[in-house]
Amino acid sequence: MTTLPRPTTSLTADDARRIALRAQGFLGAPDRRAGVRGVLRHLGAVQLDTISVLARSHELVPYARLGAVARKTVESAYWKDAHAFEYWSHAACILPIEEWPHFAFRRRAYRNRPHWHHELPEGAYDQVVKQLRAEGPLTATELGGAKKTSDWWDWSGTKVAVERALMYGEVVCVERRGWKRLYDLAERAVPQALLHDELDDAECLRRLVRLAGESLGVGTRADIADYHRLKGEQVDAVIADSGLVPVEVEGWGKAAWADPVALATPPRGRHRTTLLSPFDSLIWERARTERIFGFTHRLEAYVPKPKRVYGYFAMPVLAGGRLVGRVDPAREGATLVAKQVTLDDAKAVPAVAQALIEAATWVNCTDVRVERVEAPGLREPLVRELARVLA
Repeated sequence: MTTLPRPTTSLTADDARRIALRAQGFLGAPDRRAGVRGVLRHLGAVQLDTISVLARSHELVPYARLGAVARKTVESAYWKDAHAFEYWSHAACILPIEEWPHFAFRRRAYRNRPHWHHELPEGAYDQVVKQLRAEGPLTATELGGAKKTSDWWDWSGTKVAVERALMYGEVVCVERRGWKRLYDLAERAVPQALLHDELDDAECLRRLVRLAGESLGVGTRADIADYHRLKGEQVDAVIADSGLVPVEVEGWGKAAWADPVALATPPRGRHRTTLLSPFDSLIWERARTERIFGFTHRLEAYVPKPKRVYGYFAMPVLAGGRLVGRVDPAREGATLVAKQVTLDDAKAVPAVAQALIEAATWVNCTDVRVERVEAPGLREPLVRELARVLA
């Protein structure tokens, strides 16, 4: 068992919170010249999800950091010029193309996997590869159909084959087209210099642990493991050689590691005020969000409606480096509807109004309507603030 050095740096809880905010791109001036691609590289992974309320989550992530970037610009930045690829990281994620070699450990693990949820029909894998070579890039529908029935998880043999090829690394998702994956052969989609599985597991894991630490700024073993969904023992095996340094954080009660660059740079600058996707990497790990912000966050889209507390797609509101409330949004024509608003106190009203109006402008809405505010006494102040800013 590796003996780790004792921490020589102690951080207050506020220090850790500010370091995390800056590492995630919410404290200090954003690098607008690097744009969406800069956000992707800075975060290391941007999660995809099917839910679209204001926009899809992978669009909301750069918006939250950069402001009103055109949605077409976001998509182009991700996919044009083989800049990124989609693969399994924290979940299904958009990843910088230069990280392709560092997921070799996961591709190998999939190739050696003994059990799968779907049976692979004989000959289907070779047929998919052959068809992509001749006609690609193609969606599963263009390959012959994604499903056997209307059931979501009842994949066709073609879909099973192409998804297996994606996991193995022979096929790459090079774009989302109408939310369908567009598949092509890795030999065409990945730059030749990156198209290899030469790195051993330890080197891959060392890189991903270091990237997670840089993207988090500071984190526990569980935080770092969760970022790219590594196992705790995988983190343990490489963290001593990852370049991260052990630190103590007030109130955390757990061992933690930090990016030494983050420790050497005082976290100063302007705080961003914005709505956050529930799938944003600042808050995607619930225990970390509670530890850093004292904020309990749970996506309720898959909770039966009568049991929801905050709403279908409640988006936390970030302001002044704190999570100050939630908004469950919807769109009706040119109106952004705040179906349910939950505020910590009256001090959050201006920030929530600002966040709602900026989001409305971004999605081409000209009005904001508030339906329900959890604290009834705060509804009128919020409506008045919205009217004042919109006037």
